[in-house]
Amino acid sequence: MSRPNEDIQQARQHAIGDLPRRSAARHPGKTAIIDGDTSLTFAEFEACVDRTANAIAAAGIGQGERVAILSHNCWQFAVLAFATARRGVVLVPVNFMLGATEIAYILDDCGAVAFVVEDALADTADAAIAESSRTVRLRLSIGDVQDWTDYDGPAAEPAHVADDDPIRLMYTSGTESRPKGAIHSSRSLMWQYVSCAIDGGMSGTDIEVHALPLYHCAQLDCFLSVDVYLGATSVIVPAPTPAAILGAIATHRVTKLFCPPTVWISLLRSPDFDQTDLTSLVKGYYGASPMPVEVLKELTTRLPGIRLWNFYGQTELAPLATILQPEEQESHAGSAGRPALNVDTRVVDEFDEPVPAGTVGEIVHRSPHATLGYFGKPDITARAFANGWFHSGDLGVFDEDGYLTVVDRKKDMIKTGGENVASREVEEALYQHEAVAEVAVFGVAHPHWIEAVTAVVVPKDGASLSGDEVTAFAQTVLAGYKRPKFVVITDALPKNPSGKILKRELRDRYRDIAGQQ
Repeated sequence: MSRPNEDIQQARQHAIGDLPRRSAARHPGKTAIIDGDTSLTFAEFEACVDRTANAIAAAGIGQGERVAILSHNCWQFAVLAFATARRGVVLVPVNFMLGATEIAYILDDCGAVAFVVEDALADTADAAIAESSRTVRLRLSIGDVQDWTDYDGPAAEPAHVADDDPIRLMYTSGTESRPKGAIHSSRSLMWQYVSCAIDGGMSGTDIEVHALPLYHCAQLDCFLSVDVYLGATSVIVPAPTPAAILGAIATHRVTKLFCPPTVWISLLRSPDFDQTDLTSLVKGYYGASPMPVEVLKELTTRLPGIRLWNFYGQTELAPLATILQPEEQESHAGSAGRPALNVDTRVVDEFDEPVPAGTVGEIVHRSPHATLGYFGKPDITARAFANGWFHSGDLGVFDEDGYLTVVDRKKDMIKTGGENVASREVEEALYQHEAVAEVAVFGVAHPHWIEAVTAVVVPKDGASLSGDEVTAFAQTVLAGYKRPKFVVITDALPKNPSGKILKRELRDRYRDIAGQQ
C-alpha cells in the first residue's frame, strides 16, 4: 500500500501545538491558567501561544532546532511548551537543580540554539553557556518570552509539523553516567495523553494545582498538557511547598493533585493540613516510587473523599507505563498496577523471553507512547529497543492477576524525592576526590525521601578521609538531590569472585542507616 500523500497526512494531523486552539474553540471563556495574579482564559492562552509562535519564527529559530528552558514553574513555561510545538521547534526542559557543568553538557549534547532562563537562575545559566563548547545564538529571559506573548509583528507561514516530527527532548539520567535525551513527537505525546485521561479518570471539569517541576515529564505531560487538552483549569505554583499547595487548594477549590510520596508526606506533616479546607480535593496521583502502606492509610483517613492513582513509567514512555487504580490501592498496596490503556508490558529473562507470574525479570514495554529514540545515540537506542520492546532497566514481577511490582533497578537507579539519580554518575563524581580508592552508591529506604542516596567509600592506602569530607566534596561536583544523604567509610567493599561489587549485600547491610542517624 502506498504512503498517504501530504494533503492526507495534514488532514489526519493532530499536533500538540494545536491543542490550545482546539480548547479555546470549545471553552473560550473558561479559565485555563492561574499563576499568582495572572489568570488566562483558554482564548487568552491560545492568543499568547499564537503570538509566541510567530515571535519564535521572527527570531530565526527554525523547525527542528532546539530551545532549552531553565525555569521554575510559571505560565510562560506553559506557553512556550505549546508555541515551540506549533513551530516544530524542539523544547528542551532543563532541571533547575543541576549545576553549570551538568547544564553545559545538555546544551552541548542537544545543540541548543536558544536558552530561555529565569532571572533567578541567570548566574548558573551563564556559567553553563561559558563552559559549553557550542554557541547558543539566543540567551533569553522569561521576561523576553512574556514580550513574545505580546508580539504584534506579521504572522509567520504555518509550520507543517508531522505527527512523528520531534517536538520535545526530555533528558533522563537513566542508568548511564551521562544524561540521554529522549525524543518525543506529537504522536507519542498524544497517545500518552489519551492513556492518562482515560485510565487516570481525568476530565475537563478538573481544577488542578501544578506544584512539581514542569521540567519533569510527569508534571508537564501527564498533567498540565492533558489539562489543556481536556479544557481543565491549571493552577501553577512555583514550588511544591506545603504552604503553596495547601493554599492553592483552598483558594481555588482544587479537585486534583499529583505529588510523589515525599511531597504527600510533607503535606500530612504540615501543621496547616488539618486547618485547611481540602474538601474539594477528590483526585490524587503519586509516582516515582511506591506509596508506603502506612502513608496510604493515613492519606485516605485524613482525606476521606480522595481517590488515588499510582502512575509508574519512564521518560522514554512519555512517561506513563502502568497504573494502579483507586479501587486497587488497598488490595495491591505497593504495586505499580497494570499496563495503561495504550501500553503492552512484559517481564522477561536475559533472552527477552516472557517469564511466568511470580518470577522476577526485566520490565519491558511496547507502546505508541515510546520515544523516537535517544538524541544522537543510535547505538544506545538500538540496545534499549532490542527485539522491538523498550527495556526499562527495572526488575519486576507480575502476580497471577496481572499486577506488576517493581522490585529492583537492573542498573542501580535511585529514585529519591521523585528524582532519578544514576548511581554510576554519583560514583564517578566522588572518584574525583584524590583520597577515594573505591566507592559504591545505592539507595536505602528513607521515611521522607523514600530512597536516600548512600555512598560507601574506601579511602586510598595511607589517606585520611571522613564522611564529612566526602559530603563537602559532593557539594562541589553534584546537584543537591544527587548528593549522598549518608556516607560510610570502610576498609573494603564486598565483591563476587569476578570482582563485581555486591550492592545488594550493601543495601542489606545498611538498610537501617536512616534510623541510626
